[in-house]
Amino acid sequence: QVQLVESGGGSVQAGASLRLSCVISASAGHYHMGWFRQVPGKEREFVSALNWSDNNPYFGDSVKGRFTVARDNAKNAVYLHMNSLTPEDTAVYYCAARYRRPGDLDDSKFADIKDYDYWGQGTQVTVSS
Repeated sequence: QVQLVESGGGSVQAGASLRLSCVISASAGHYHMGWFRQVPGKEREFVSALNWSDNNPYFGDSVKGRFTVARDNAKNAVYLHMNSLTPEDTAVYYCAARYRRPGDLDDSKFADIKDYDYWGQGTQVTVSS
């Protein structure tokens, strides 16, 4: 069973930065990695994702220009760098992994929770004004 473990969440002031980490218990090069977030009472929201070779990262509209994402396949890890945080970024952040299928292309995009096979337990990010 593949496991994902997130870390790096915490409480910060508006305008601050945080870096979330996600380590996968498998060879990361076989997985498309994504980040989602969720607040109580709302659906899980797509944040960012990138493919197995660290090409073509893409982002949800609410974080474009503020967040970046990168991966280190040697460490089986993916990182979400969050800048210029606002209280609206407060949520539990989840890491997700999609095992590459034969039909997946390098520029395929997966922004739906149904696209992913494995999920981490989540890490809380709280941004105060």
